[in-house]
Amino acid sequence: MSPEDLSPVGEPTKIESIFVRNRNVLAVRGNFSDIYADYYIHLMEEKLKYEPRLDLMLKNAMAVLTLHLVARPWRETIAWTVNLRAPRVNLFVTGGSLNEFITGRVFTQGVREPDRNLLYSQTLAKSLEPRTSMVEVDGENPTDWVQHFYEQSEQRPAKCFELPNEEFILFAAQPDFDEEWFEALDETVAANFLEQEQTKVLETRKFRFHCDCSAERILPALAGYKEKPEALFQGDSSITAQCPRCAASHVITLEQFLNS
Repeated sequence: MSPEDLSPVGEPTKIESIFVRNRNVLAVRGNFSDIYADYYIHLMEEKLKYEPRLDLMLKNAMAVLTLHLVARPWRETIAWTVNLRAPRVNLFVTGGSLNEFITGRVFTQGVREPDRNLLYSQTLAKSLEPRTSMVEVDGENPTDWVQHFYEQSEQRPAKCFELPNEEFILFAAQPDFDEEWFEALDETVAANFLEQEQTKVLETRKFRFHCDCSAERILPALAGYKEKPEALFQGDSSITAQCPRCAASHVITLEQFLNS
């Protein structure tokens, strides 16, 4: 599925990119209440339920990746897979600014046990080769993961905070940033920086929880069974396949498969 295939629907959530003058720091912030509401509607419609620990990690990972996307160029689509030792799960989140979407899911079955917690990142942009990176992360908090990611992959410091009322904010250092101010950044400073610093809104992007998946989009992933459909359908006239991005279920008929 390419970045161009995805399109937003419904009311989006505003994500602001703000330059902190005299500190040379980019701040990206947003309130994720509406995105979380759409996420829970999706779970309800698909009859999905993650245990609270995993649900919180996935929600926060979607928030953090959204902020990172807004700190990056418009045309990028980024996917993160976080492979954790304990709990042994894969968290998958993906999104793109061009089509203003974020989505994700949790994998709990058939997950290999790594020797350390790893975050795999893949960045896609039209006419460019995919870029991949892998970094080691600690703990279960995505706000910590993104800080490790910036240090190891982006080669610059970042800090990310979860504020009250489902608001998140990411601070990313720019060239010649104020290191002393950045080092002192905490939740209190993060919550009040607009009143305490000279700032300029650079741009606003809009996101919502959305995945443009369908049975037709899943069919190419089943191409390996084209010459042996009986191994896939096992005598049934249809199968149910899960979207690898959002875990939505789609019915695929044998006729549809053979004609694809």
